[in-house]
Amino acid sequence: MPIRSHYYLSIDDLARARGPVPALSYDGAGPDDLAAAVQAALRTPVLFERWRAMQDEPDEVDPALAATDPSATVSAHVHDLRIDVDLVTSLPMSIVRHRLNLLIGPSWQLRDMRRA
Repeated sequence: MPIRSHYYLSIDDLARARGPVPALSYDGAGPDDLAAAVQAALRTPVLFERWRAMQDEPDEVDPALAATDPSATVSAHVHDLRIDVDLVTSLPMSIVRHRLNLLIGPSWQLRDMRRA
């Protein structure tokens, strides 16, 4: 059984939290939209496949980056003028980081990580 991790993230300015490629970027308006977008990006291959199709050599993309976790859970809420995100998944941080960067760029910060 894969090890599940609980990631605690924060986003200082959700209005500016956008990925570098508009076609792949988060475009919601609130914490619930963000949580749903991140959860979908971890549970399904849709975002990854769209990104992969944009690469110069899609067939050369490391297939390990396509991993998903159908039981990943994400919640987000406003706390002291920032958005706190709780993310539980069996995916490694490298994949979580890649998906978050596609969705919201460098707007997020990892605050803590623990075994779930």
